[in-house]
Amino acid sequence: MRDAVGGLIGTYDISGRYLDQNAIDNLKSYFTQGEARVKVAAMINGNAADIVTNASLRLFDVVPELLRPGGYAYTTRRYSACLRDMDYYLRYSSYAIVAGNNEVLDERVLQGLRETYNSLNVPIAPTVRGIQFMKEAVLGMASEAGISDTSFIESPFDHICRDFSEISI
Repeated sequence: MRDAVGGLIGTYDISGRYLDQNAIDNLKSYFTQGEARVKVAAMINGNAADIVTNASLRLFDVVPELLRPGGYAYTTRRYSACLRDMDYYLRYSSYAIVAGNNEVLDERVLQGLRETYNSLNVPIAPTVRGIQFMKEAVLGMASEAGISDTSFIESPFDHICRDFSEISI
């Protein structure tokens, strides 16, 4: 897993260049946001169960057919799998927030997920909606904590949603 610093240095190292002003500005931005990144990760850690539960309740309110016979979250096993997956997305998003790099999402969550979800006929649109609900919850918590620049929070959630939107079912 790469963080923002390692990724930036690796890119410049491969091309044999010194860090230019753009690189320095990117590093400054990452380190300036460092405390906020850690705060958000701590908020996610301390509230993960509530974030997942509330996002799933909102999702099932918007898409109630998921809970009906034949729906993907119908049966206890499928319902539990849905919550488990939402928890994975949230946890790995918190890692990406701290790292300032979404590569962990590609390496640990998204690789192979297309094939798995396609083979299991997991509905993608509700999955994306649930991830967006979790993003909204984390953004709300960050706002309440006085964190004004939330772009680093949006990035991993949006990255997962973009990747899912490319899934063809």
